[in-house]
Amino acid sequence: MNTLELANLGPVIPVIVINKVEDAVPMAEALLAGGIKVLEVTLRTPCALQAMEAIARAIPEAIVGAGTVRSVADAHAAKNAGCTFAVSPGYTSEIGKTCLNIGLPLLPGVSTGSEVMTANADGYYFLKLFPAVAVGGINLLRGFAGPFTDVKFCPTGGITVETAPQFLALPNVPVCGGTWLTPADAVAAKNWNHITQLAKQASAITA
Repeated sequence: MNTLELANLGPVIPVIVINKVEDAVPMAEALLAGGIKVLEVTLRTPCALQAMEAIARAIPEAIVGAGTVRSVADAHAAKNAGCTFAVSPGYTSEIGKTCLNIGLPLLPGVSTGSEVMTANADGYYFLKLFPAVAVGGINLLRGFAGPFTDVKFCPTGGITVETAPQFLALPNVPVCGGTWLTPADAVAAKNWNHITQLAKQASAITA
């Protein structure tokens, strides 16, 4: 799979933090019920890999990716957990080349022109702008459009359901990432219907 294909499956990729393995499958089912099938589960909790495995095993139609991949070991662990893709908060050639070697499509994080060029040199042209709003958001993406005409971005970090359409209106932004689809209070309360509603709302976003 080419990571750019993820953009064809919906306007928003949820960025998910899972604290309890037992929440993984019902949360994923709630997102799928709302039309979201690409799921980025971050490696920010001790149970994250177990959660990815559980979703991949129980819901084969879900496209599970590992977020917060920061090392070669993380990349291997994500692949072994059954992930279809990986997302990194920054970029190193070591991680980029490892993902190519093990057949794990990577969406690398960048925030500067130099990082864009480093990723390009290793063959990556679909990149995550992170943390998008903090590093310049829409203005930075407009600026990148000039020198990087062949690069597409998935801005993540600080984007909301209200601002997502403004990002998606940019010609170099086919999809964006969002943490708002799985709010911690809804997950803690196991309010899966609320998450389904948020997913439906996100699926309907247009530029």
